[in-house]
Amino acid sequence: MQRRRKIIQWGAAAVAAPASLLARAQSFPNRPIKLVIAFPAGGPTDITMRSLADSAGKILGQPVIVENKPGAGGTLPAQQLQSAAPDGYTVAQIPLGVFRLPYTTKINWDPVKDISYVLNVTGYAFGLVVPADSQLKSWTHFVAWAKANPGKLSYGSTGTMTSPHLTMELIAQQLGLELLHVPYKGSADLMQSILGGQIMAAADSTGFAPQVEAGKLRVLNTWGAERLAKFPDAPTLKELGLNLVQNSPFGIGAPKGTPDAVVKRLHDAFKKAMEQESYRTALARYDMVPMYMSTSAYQKFAQETFAREKALVEKLGLAKPS
Repeated sequence: MQRRRKIIQWGAAAVAAPASLLARAQSFPNRPIKLVIAFPAGGPTDITMRSLADSAGKILGQPVIVENKPGAGGTLPAQQLQSAAPDGYTVAQIPLGVFRLPYTTKINWDPVKDISYVLNVTGYAFGLVVPADSQLKSWTHFVAWAKANPGKLSYGSTGTMTSPHLTMELIAQQLGLELLHVPYKGSADLMQSILGGQIMAAADSTGFAPQVEAGKLRVLNTWGAERLAKFPDAPTLKELGLNLVQNSPFGIGAPKGTPDAVVKRLHDAFKKAMEQESYRTALARYDMVPMYMSTSAYQKFAQETFAREKALVEKLGLAKPS
């Protein structure tokens, strides 16, 4: 009799748990939401994501509070999702570096299976800049100086294993260059360093745009399939004879197991926020554009990118020992 009573209690609890989750999902959100981003305050990611978060918060009826968590090649927000409750109140930016992580570092979670992908929101445009008064007046000068001074031409990036770092290493590999890489936590720190004369060049997203427009930096090349409207005189890598195109979509993820209804609510709010003029204006400042992927499309993108990044890491000889 006592065993039967326990079985009935267990059964009731099993029914109550999904019902409780459904009730919480239907009332979502009833408190502020935290959006963790991968780079420091003051950089292009911070500025554009704060604009998006502000609009999304108004649509959701609760503030979306940005928390900066820079370092580790932009992967810390995704790692934070692994210990966050799957209730939608903690979401994170997912930069491309997240999909390289298992190939370079020992981790106990899977970037494809252990994140609930919500939507993609935009992507970085990249390029290489030098100080306006640099002796490296063009890409030809850059390559010639690097070949004449192996290991002495210093360039900074937004972190080890980020897209700017890996792309520069691919360029160096193709051209037989030996460069000196200096990693930073984000664009804001990187720009301070190059303007202060601590490094000779900077590989970055177009967070350097305001400094170029102010006449402090010069763009040697950009990395998209076509020239950027903001820098029409800067050649692409392909124009310079390098068969490389680098763009870097990023979006928003939630912890694994977040209820579908909560993911949809987040998706709908952030998608509507992407359409606001304030967000588009913030992106345009860095030659970025809205780059929407639905929940299902973003999940598929994660699977495909995970496989593609493995090949890139192995090509550069940066994979962790097996």
